[in-house]
Amino acid sequence: MSHIFPRNSRARLPVIDHGDGVYLVDKTGKRYLDGSGGAAVSCLGHSDAAVTAAIRAQLDRVAFAHTGFFTSDPAERLADTLIAHAPEGLDRVYLVSGGSEAVEAALKLARQYALETGQPARHRVIARRQSYHGNTLGALATGGNMWRREPFAPLMIETTHIAPCYAYRGQAEGEGAFDYGQRVANELEAEILRLGPETVLAFVAEPVVGATLGAVPAVDGYFRRIREICDTYGVLLILDEVMCGMGRTGTLFACTQDGIAPDILTIAKGLGAGYQPVGAMLCTAAIHDAIAEGSGFFQHGHTYMGHPVAAAAALAVLGRLTDDGLVARARTMGTRLRTALQDAFGQHPHIGDIRGRGLFLGLELVADRETKQPFDPARKLHARLKAAAFEAGLICYPMGGTIDGRQGDHVLLAPPFILEDTHIDEIVTKLDSALAQSL
Repeated sequence: MSHIFPRNSRARLPVIDHGDGVYLVDKTGKRYLDGSGGAAVSCLGHSDAAVTAAIRAQLDRVAFAHTGFFTSDPAERLADTLIAHAPEGLDRVYLVSGGSEAVEAALKLARQYALETGQPARHRVIARRQSYHGNTLGALATGGNMWRREPFAPLMIETTHIAPCYAYRGQAEGEGAFDYGQRVANELEAEILRLGPETVLAFVAEPVVGATLGAVPAVDGYFRRIREICDTYGVLLILDEVMCGMGRTGTLFACTQDGIAPDILTIAKGLGAGYQPVGAMLCTAAIHDAIAEGSGFFQHGHTYMGHPVAAAAALAVLGRLTDDGLVARARTMGTRLRTALQDAFGQHPHIGDIRGRGLFLGLELVADRETKQPFDPARKLHARLKAAAFEAGLICYPMGGTIDGRQGDHVLLAPPFILEDTHIDEIVTKLDSALAQSL
């Protein structure tokens, strides 16, 4: 009998034994192609020699030193490297241990910045429906996924939500993509005015929405309009790239493809590639300096932030992504995988949309392709698909509630950047088999 408190008490999970490139191997020897990188984490696969060597080398020097007493070379070098590649204006890096921590830090920094700059009325956060920003209470409150939020609603801060930029479902007949994007972006201005501009602290969004919508990018021009609105009303723009960042969409930072830079940005998952728990919050010099020249103290922190071993791992991952060309490879292989998915499922009667960027791709499942009618939620199609794919030796990331937190199903694919053409064939073949079985 296990004493582990599992995610699902009714699940009986195999025991992992080792990783081998894009594969995970359980104790029985069964191999699973990691077609979702866990949860878009394992961008380098599961046996990268450069990263494991960096971890060992750091352990030989020192494992841990509390950031209340010391900084470390790996942390300093990681921050320098991130800023060298970051969108224009980002200047400081706050290292944490994961995505939810990064988002919590971003929210608290935004609030403290308002206080330090004489704007104490600013406390309201606006985000989008069908978003996901993490599982800690502040991050969960910011996210717009009703199923995840509902049990904990009495504990959460008040936030408001506008429509996502979800063209497959939201774009009206006869409406151009650009006009659609401007229309839904302008919901932000309307909400700021409704709440009172002097009370609005920040707007939080994922450049490409991951878990809850299934790799939905915004249409061209949407985020440029969002940036304009935030600038007009003095609202901080926080971009959550925890899932879509670090090369996943074909550029190191996803927002560069939208032609904007945020005031605060969060990353995790692919930053450590699964080799260490690590995340980061990046902010502008203006935000940092307001605190440095004011109270001088960011009233926030975690014991393991800036962990030297995690920073050494992330620095090695970043080197693989940039110096060794893995971000460019994600772009190339993403095009190949999308083409293969389009060839296999583009006319499938129950695949309504194939979308995404780079190696961050989603397929939306529908009962009727013409009307976009979703399957009955009682079927739990996403769960059936996940189980069938896993049995076939493919790890993918299906989710339900795509449309409104209750209706809709999609499957997310986010494989390691090191995959080969043969792996693409395997993903498509096994996904096709799992779809047939679950439908």
